[in-house]
Amino acid sequence: MSSVSVMARTINFNVGYEDPQNPKDDDKRTLTLVPEVDLEDYTLTFYTPCDGCVLRLVDENDNVVYSTIISTGTTSLVLPSSLSGDYEIQIIQGNTYFYGDISL
Repeated sequence: MSSVSVMARTINFNVGYEDPQNPKDDDKRTLTLVPEVDLEDYTLTFYTPCDGCVLRLVDENDNVVYSTIISTGTTSLVLPSSLSGDYEIQIIQGNTYFYGDISL
């Protein structure tokens, strides 16, 4: 009998900013802490707080296939096992959003 070891993978986030009043104005950015998040199998582990942020998974056709609000104090979140494939993960905090790629 053999066992398969799944290692946690750190998600590398990029940062985006959108000001609904002036989308071209990049000078109003504030210093924002990029979330530290690992993915192991279907479990996200948050090493920095993301309280009240929206978490979304977007497929290759830009369809939101999963969305939830990260509750206060959340340190881990299990994604639906019905999802499989490559997704863009987004963590949205006000006008700032963090995005990266994951495979499930």
